[in-house]
Amino acid sequence: MIQSIPDKPAPSRRIEVLAGISTFLATMYIIVVNPAILSQSGLPFSGVLTATVLLSFFSSLMMGLYARNPIVVAPGMGLNAFFTFSAVKGMDISPSVALGAVFWAGILFLLLSLANIRTAIVHAIPKPLRYAVSAGIGLFITLIGFENARFIVANPATLVSLANISDPIILTFIFGLLLTAVLIVRRVTGAIIVGIMLTTFAAIPIGRLWGDATAVNSGQKTLVNFQGLFAAPDFSLIGSLDLLGALQWSLWPVIFAFAFTDLFDSLSTFVGVAEAANLYDETGEPRNVKQSLLTDAVATTLAGVLGTSPGTAYIESAVGIEQGGRTGLTAIVAGSLFLPFLFLSPLLSVIPAIATAPALVLVGSFMMRPVTKINWGKLDEAIPAFLALVLIPFSYSITQGIIWGFLSWTIIKVAVGKYDEVPVGLWVVDIFCVLSLVAGH
Repeated sequence: MIQSIPDKPAPSRRIEVLAGISTFLATMYIIVVNPAILSQSGLPFSGVLTATVLLSFFSSLMMGLYARNPIVVAPGMGLNAFFTFSAVKGMDISPSVALGAVFWAGILFLLLSLANIRTAIVHAIPKPLRYAVSAGIGLFITLIGFENARFIVANPATLVSLANISDPIILTFIFGLLLTAVLIVRRVTGAIIVGIMLTTFAAIPIGRLWGDATAVNSGQKTLVNFQGLFAAPDFSLIGSLDLLGALQWSLWPVIFAFAFTDLFDSLSTFVGVAEAANLYDETGEPRNVKQSLLTDAVATTLAGVLGTSPGTAYIESAVGIEQGGRTGLTAIVAGSLFLPFLFLSPLLSVIPAIATAPALVLVGSFMMRPVTKINWGKLDEAIPAFLALVLIPFSYSITQGIIWGFLSWTIIKVAVGKYDEVPVGLWVVDIFCVLSLVAGH
């Protein structure tokens, strides 16, 4: 059993504050990237930015004060992609209905956490499928990044193909991608946000000194357009969710997907952070895991009300932990640093898609780590994991990847006589998967 070390001296407040600053620099890219993704669903950029900042502040504050863990909570990568491309665009529902689904997912997550059912749920989903879904979402985010940059384009002959790399826009994206990658590899603090800023500066000449962005920027020749520095926060999305519309039967799979993806993502983060900082309790579980999961559940519920995708714990919090952060003060400091960006929406909205696209591609690469935990030699587990992994990006739907991964696991295990490796909870999940397929046709 792994136990915390009780006689280890607590870190000083100075170390905790510095750790909070480091964590913020590692996670602040979400202030730009989340609105960039959710605005493609029809939500206003400035409204999503306000919701992102408020959610990150209040949720991180709760994590610090209630769960007492040095972990930032903010709108989750992957969950925002699911909101835009699977829920709104894939199922052709309105953003307000999707926000309602986020709210109900938070309520479901909250009930599961309060009832302490999380262990049964975790045991119901085989680990290889959890690893595969996480990596598949990473590939999905990477594909979205390449698509946003117009680096990968539609092709009637080959389905997709690379764009003309001599285009100034593509060259700028490649510059930003490689630059950000180097910054990350060299472990530069805030590497992703630095990469976004430098790529934005590199894009300023497009339409002014070379190239033309008319075809990709709503008819504007220039790619970067300055509209001032400050503006009042846009609170237009607060309370804009459609609670009743989200309860229609066809949307229950979306609610479950939001809730379970958030649950697995959060648990994975808590385990990873606990391992990095030895933040275990006397039972060997991550410290205050129930309180942390409740915080995540509240964050998801609050996200629907504020106007953004579900909130989740950020693995980038490990950056602050490496700096010595061990208590909730780290999360409080990091969360508080989000607040000034409420008033910077005009400045942040100048950032073009090709500047945030490298961040999406590279965040996708971070999410591929779990595939190393899959036993690819055990084919009755490798094949379902592979189907979940590839169908998420290939079908452009996180839901479809999850459904076919779960169903194929059950069918293959039963077919080879390994009934005991199909938990009762997975049979329940499979029923919802089948109903989702029926409802979608």
